[in-house]
Amino acid sequence: MPAKRTKSPGEKLLRALPSVDETLKDPDVARLVGPAPRAVVVEAVRAAIAERRERLSSGAPRETEAPALASDVERRVRRWLRPSVRRAVNATGIVLHTGLGRAPLGPAAIEAIAREAAGYCVLEVDAETGARGRRDDHVKELLVGLTGAEDATVVNNNAAATLIILNTLASGRDVIISRGQLVEIGGSYRIPDVLEKSGATLVSVGTTNRTRAGDYERALSPRTAAILRVHPSNYRIVGFTEEASLEDLVAIGRKAGVPVIDDLGSGALVDLAPKGLAGEPLVSESVAAGADVSCFSGDKLIGGPQAGIIVGRAAVLGRIRSNALARALRVDKMTLAALAATLRLFVAGPEALAEGNPTVRAIMTPLERVRERAALLRSRVAALGAPIDARVVEATSSVGGGSLPLETLPTACVALRHRSLDADGLSEALRRADVPVFGRVKDEIVFLDLRTVGEGADEDAILAAIASVVPDGARGKKRP
Repeated sequence: MPAKRTKSPGEKLLRALPSVDETLKDPDVARLVGPAPRAVVVEAVRAAIAERRERLSSGAPRETEAPALASDVERRVRRWLRPSVRRAVNATGIVLHTGLGRAPLGPAAIEAIAREAAGYCVLEVDAETGARGRRDDHVKELLVGLTGAEDATVVNNNAAATLIILNTLASGRDVIISRGQLVEIGGSYRIPDVLEKSGATLVSVGTTNRTRAGDYERALSPRTAAILRVHPSNYRIVGFTEEASLEDLVAIGRKAGVPVIDDLGSGALVDLAPKGLAGEPLVSESVAAGADVSCFSGDKLIGGPQAGIIVGRAAVLGRIRSNALARALRVDKMTLAALAATLRLFVAGPEALAEGNPTVRAIMTPLERVRERAALLRSRVAALGAPIDARVVEATSSVGGGSLPLETLPTACVALRHRSLDADGLSEALRRADVPVFGRVKDEIVFLDLRTVGEGADEDAILAAIASVVPDGARGKKRP
């Protein structure tokens, strides 16, 4: 009679794993049903048990007692029920942080969204005549007044704006562009790829660092449909450089009878040079220079919702509206409401703009005010009694979002150093708070930049996150 095989410790632990039904009867798991749907709790139990089974089968023992399992189930339930897109604190110092949603909307835009989303609204109908209207009419007059263009429309982002312009004006034909403007702006968004998707054929001229007006003229042919200028947005070539001006391109286009497209990227509506930020072209300057059509983002320097804004000659805009892509790329009522509310701040003037537009306010806030807020936050951190040393240091912020790559803003930060956790562990613990706090880590210190932190609720969220930090709650290494 063969000897009975002795079970390994791993096999014993596998057999000891409770069933789904047994786990659901555990009081700590059962109480989750009600606040959370039963189906969600059941799925969390199955996932927790399956993970333990997989780890044990691979030879990595893990505690399987009910309290630990119940805790794991509760963690999963909370994570699944918590909105994945949720509020966060941007303490990175990057004003337009793509990963954190770029421009935060101002109160007027938020109120407009809530008001129009709560019920029906006048979107594509004329309230006076009852006739069908155009949804972009809600922002057309504002954009025409702010830029000097003849007409304007809106699509869902600036990549879409570039795509529909090229598809409308140049599908099946050539578009001339400088080699120095064949950029990748972010998220693998490359200008040559957009040209290809639009159906246009790319004709690059000049060199990476030098492109003259004559290069464009020599590239003209009967197949030429447009000349495209692309603002490089997130990089600069410095030194031995030259590029044709927009006025030069317009003159060439007029002579040859081909339209000039100006992709402005961020699209500034106000001059930021008085704040020390130079190099971002104004939309009104593009229009005044004679570009047939210009496009730019709504959620960058304008500080509005994600949108691609197109302005230019009425004849060109009419063709764009007639393109079948216009319906596929159109924006909804909430975007239009938020964009219109944001644009009205520019019409109202500098004071209303600085007060009601968080992006403009973050860029234009004087260093002295940022210092004051940093000092106050440091005092509040110290009053918590947490095992964290805090001090105020001066640094630099950036605009971000593909805007003004060489320009920085002077700022003040609260520098945090935990007495037990390393900087990565502290940074992770802050991100795991109920309201995640994102700072930047350098030289084993976590920096919270007050230029991009909102007053009031954001500061309270930072304090709550710091108060919740304990060494065992983060994965970072302990300090020696």
